[in-house]
Amino acid sequence: MNPERQDRRLERAILELLERRAPTATICPSDAARAVYAGDDDGWRALMEPARRAARRLVEAGEVEITQAGHPVDPTTTRGPIRIRRAR
Repeated sequence: MNPERQDRRLERAILELLERRAPTATICPSDAARAVYAGDDDGWRALMEPARRAARRLVEAGEVEITQAGHPVDPTTTRGPIRIRRAR
């Protein structure tokens, strides 16, 4: 899959996963990576950083927020596990 198409699929997966959850719910980037990965092994792990980048692009577009411990964080400087939620 070409990188640009993969990026669009990851962005769409993030938005669709959030749409199916409660308005205050969050998802992990791994949820989007698993949704986009076609195999049944752990190859989805290679999509983790692309999923995080997709989330950052959606933050820039005003669609989502990236959080840690329930609080929005700066996606350009944050390290460690993150969650993604709809922008408030």
